[in-house]
Amino acid sequence: MKRKTLQSVALFFILLLTFETVAAEKQTVYRIDIKKEINKTTQIYLNKGLAQAQALEADAILIHLNTYGGLLDAADSMRTAILYSPIPVYVFIDNNAASAGALISIACKKIFMRKGASIGAATVVNQTGEALPDKYQSYMRSMIRATAEAHGHDTIINGSDTTYKWIRDPKIAEAMVDERISIPNLIDSGKTLTFTTDEAVKWGYCDGVAETADEVITQFLQYDNYEMKSYEPSWMDNLKGFLMNPIFQSILIMIIIGGIYFELQTPGIGFPSAAALIAAILYFAPLYIEGLAANWEILVFIIGLILVVLEIFVFPGFGIAGIAGTMLIIIGLALALIDNINFNFEYVGNFEISRALITVIVGITFGFGSMIWLSSRIGTKGMFHRVALVADLETAVASPVLSNLIGVEGIAATVLRPSGKVIIDGEYYDGVSETGFIEKGSKVTVVRFENAQVYVEISL
Repeated sequence: MKRKTLQSVALFFILLLTFETVAAEKQTVYRIDIKKEINKTTQIYLNKGLAQAQALEADAILIHLNTYGGLLDAADSMRTAILYSPIPVYVFIDNNAASAGALISIACKKIFMRKGASIGAATVVNQTGEALPDKYQSYMRSMIRATAEAHGHDTIINGSDTTYKWIRDPKIAEAMVDERISIPNLIDSGKTLTFTTDEAVKWGYCDGVAETADEVITQFLQYDNYEMKSYEPSWMDNLKGFLMNPIFQSILIMIIIGGIYFELQTPGIGFPSAAALIAAILYFAPLYIEGLAANWEILVFIIGLILVVLEIFVFPGFGIAGIAGTMLIIIGLALALIDNINFNFEYVGNFEISRALITVIVGITFGFGSMIWLSSRIGTKGMFHRVALVADLETAVASPVLSNLIGVEGIAATVLRPSGKVIIDGEYYDGVSETGFIEKGSKVTVVRFENAQVYVEISL
């Protein structure tokens, strides 16, 4: 009896140890879904997903991909993050991996595709689908070729001959971008390469065909006992991605520039200042949170604003302070978009710099254009007719005429910086300061008139 009890106890412990061993061997696979255009939002998805996978000490990361492409700079950052991930990253192409999607897929350790899927067509195009100039294609060719080369090659020794076979042929990757590349038995020049699933398997750009992510994990990764964890995007991730969209960033720059301009043209602090401040916060906040905008880059922007204000209010004309301030504003806005490390720009590509400058310059250009258009509309019929005083000056100031006011003294009814209102003989006039900033209540003298405005200077 005692012997049977000992056997039962021993069997219990054996079963317990076996269960714990099996449980300990359970693998964790972290899945990141990318099923939309490649942009700043999907870049946030991937970066946060990779970080969470590392925190969970996952055994593998599986990207479930279905995209027609998107922004090149976002794809570049994503493929770099994949290549340097300490956890192996695999991709399951569920229908499409075009353009930027192809670049991301090639960066992964292994590529798995669904029957009927495709990968390729990585030519850089604009919003209308037209191919961009060759300097952009050259950058993409180099990047996709380097990504394929990063997977290395196999060394084949046959007698005294040693040959090397790329795991992913860089020339094939380059042919997905450049239509001029010809590869025997694969593609003639004049066509951009796109693989079907079977073609990708044949030419080493697909490591297995599967219909589901579970099939990829069990059949090809051979994880029979695994736990699937998935990245769940938050509303904040989507909001940051939207705010970091280059088009929206250009609009924010337009509001910043326009708000500053109109605030300088009107007395007091009001809506233009609030609009510019909110736009600046929306511009810099997501970039700061994501680690793109550093404190010193934001400081450069603020110093630029201060110099422009000093140029307007303190120094006559538009000289060194104004030019330096304008340059610092542009530099501050552009640097915030670049993924540099403090003052180290070694790993910043030319395309990233070009995109940042284009975003800022487009925003400033359209900002100034909008200011000119709005200025012409204020005070006329339409949505801006309530923004400014629209009284008929000929009726309001019929007597005395403006020419009779030269040399007459008055009082600044509002702050003149440089425009505002002045009171002369109990009548209100549109006034412009000839001597810079003039405080409200200061005595002024009319020196000339032009365009129904009197130009004044501080009375001596």
